Amino acid sequence: MVSNGREGKTKDRRNKKKNNNNNSNDVDNADVSGGMELPDDFSIFGEGSSVASSNMGGFGDDADEYYGDEDGGEGVAADDNNDASKQRANRLNEALSLAATLTSDKRSTKREGVHRTLFKAITQYATGSTGQEILESNWGNVSEACLFSLRSGKSSEQYAACRVLEASSIILGEDQDEIVSQLNAPLKKIVNATGRATVVRCAALRCLSMVHFICGTDCLEEGEDSMSVIELCEKVAAENYRGESVNPLLRATGLDCWSLLSTTFHDAHIASGDGHDDTLDLGRGLQLLNLLASCLDSSDAGLRRSAGECVSLIHEARLNLGLDEDEAHNTTQRKFRRGSWDGSEWEVLMDEVKQRIAELSVESSKGMSKQAKKQQRANFRDFNNTIVDDESPDEVVNWRGGKLTLKSWKEIIQLNFIRHCLQGGFQIQLMTNETLQGVFGVTYASGSSLSKLEKRLYMSKTSEAAKAADKAMTKQRKTRTNVKNHFLTADGDDI
Repeated sequence: MVSNGREGKTKDRRNKKKNNNNNSNDVDNADVSGGMELPDDFSIFGEGSSVASSNMGGFGDDADEYYGDEDGGEGVAADDNNDASKQRANRLNEALSLAATLTSDKRSTKREGVHRTLFKAITQYATGSTGQEILESNWGNVSEACLFSLRSGKSSEQYAACRVLEASSIILGEDQDEIVSQLNAPLKKIVNATGRATVVRCAALRCLSMVHFICGTDCLEEGEDSMSVIELCEKVAAENYRGESVNPLLRATGLDCWSLLSTTFHDAHIASGDGHDDTLDLGRGLQLLNLLASCLDSSDAGLRRSAGECVSLIHEARLNLGLDEDEAHNTTQRKFRRGSWDGSEWEVLMDEVKQRIAELSVESSKGMSKQAKKQQRANFRDFNNTIVDDESPDEVVNWRGGKLTLKSWKEIIQLNFIRHCLQGGFQIQLMTNETLQGVFGVTYASGSSLSKLEKRLYMSKTSEAAKAADKAMTKQRKTRTNVKNHFLTADGDDI
């Protein structure tokens, strides 16, 4: 009796395990292009892809490896730089070789893991002209693997494939119309597929915009150029698209991509015209103002932020148009058509937008977390300074080897978009990628001529420059604290 009972339980466990294995295979091999949703905060570094490049030995924090030890004492010496470059090239080649075997693997989870390995390798190891050449020589396998995953992979695999293509476009560089033509149709198909996961559609739209921003030229045919992508961004940013309501995350992504591509146009193409003279072409930004005003009233914080940033870009372009001295003697109507909203069709609307942005810069809603409120106030204070006070933004980016100061919303939008794309590889690429250096107008003096001692003196956290910056920051914090507590003192000597 006992023996028969044990045999029965063992048989049941075997059958259960067999059914679970069958279900797992069905999920891995399924085409979920019309199905599974992913969380809005899904990331290329998120959980869900356990295949952490066992073939590659895994990737750690490669930024420290590239720079050497943080204190500069164990940094790569000048004589060893060639060896370090060869080592990065070998690792990149090893990672890219996985792309050739991806299409033959039937497990979607394994393919997703390969894409994550490719993303980490491309952003961290594809440095300088050597990295570009290696990626170009393997581009056929990489693009084939990514397009295969977009057609038949799970949602998380499709997302990872889009991120690989997006990062690759930055490495491949400018004047690559053949790459734009190759990726245009597949990526637009993903964005237009309302049944796809929202995060996947967002990743595809960001990838499409980055490909046009970096690789595209003015020689593309109509319908295949960046203007067609801007029109697509305007459509997905609306409340409804293709007969369905649009997720706020996709709407926000559409506005972000619209802003990125608009930075490549002249200010007149964005904000010219007053709406009263039909003979003048209106800027595309003016045609978008009503939509942006409605987005500022949305309950979604991400959509409000994207709309505020977009309005800031349009307002900045309007100010930059200004009034030419040669036009000062012309009519008042022509004077107000450029550089100001006064007398234009959008004067009342912009007054409402300014008031709304001022409210959001000090909003204290109980429905938001403390961190979310703090972030929103910081963002909209910057927007308010530009839209209400007509002040230029000012953002400083510190990176190993220099400091980048941004004075316009065009530069800030480009920076944020590229930083989101490259993640932890942003600083490495800024140091070595000529395309990015051309975009932001920065130069980097290679550290190949620096000894270990010089690196310790100039680039480590214990250097005099780092100590001075720390003291200055401490003084600023103390001053802010004293200002907050000023009402407790009578004489104000604490400030």
